Amino acid sequence: MSIRASTRAVRLFSDGVFRPLAASWRFRAHHLDRWHRLRDGGQPFIFLLWHEALLPLLWWHRGQQIAIVVSDGLEGRYLASYASRIGYRPVIGSSSRGAVAALRGAIRALRSGDSVAFTPDGPRGPRRGIKPGIVRAAQRSGAAILPLHAVPAKAWSLRSWDQMVVPKPFSRVDVVYGEPFAVERGARGLAVGVSRCAAALAGLERGLVA
Repeated sequence: MSIRASTRAVRLFSDGVFRPLAASWRFRAHHLDRWHRLRDGGQPFIFLLWHEALLPLLWWHRGQQIAIVVSDGLEGRYLASYASRIGYRPVIGSSSRGAVAALRGAIRALRSGDSVAFTPDGPRGPRRGIKPGIVRAAQRSGAAILPLHAVPAKAWSLRSWDQMVVPKPFSRVDVVYGEPFAVERGARGLAVGVSRCAAALAGLERGLVA
């Protein structure tokens, strides 16, 4: 069963509940230089993150005008509305709906020098499955891929397909950046890129929970 709420109700929840909750989180960043190197060098790049870590990472990177690919469904529109208010630029579309429009929008943003955030297992899973859209965007734009993950010390895990984490009040949240990498063109580059995305995110999590 799906729950449908008005945009106004969702806005009241996000501003009245999520914002003060997120403001209480204590972030600790690892390998921040990997992000700064790309940002300061002016190279377009793609943030690669699992859908489950979306909430803390949205807050961590707020206010930076990053383009974020979101679903064109109802939940995606809610997310786009909230992301816009905290300083993101939504690109509407997903692997299940509006995929072509989303890919074109992401490539335009990257070619103009912007960074773009992708959750390759969204919007409906399977959990931690890499869909190839992010790799295609990197191939066509020449952008690097920057893996990114977040692990809260204390969190609720939602009973959703992605097991989305919601850090508890005042929880520490460890954010780790992987080594950025480029993707070669062609079918082989696509296959290698998908495998490398999965391996990079798995490696980040192992490093944080070990």
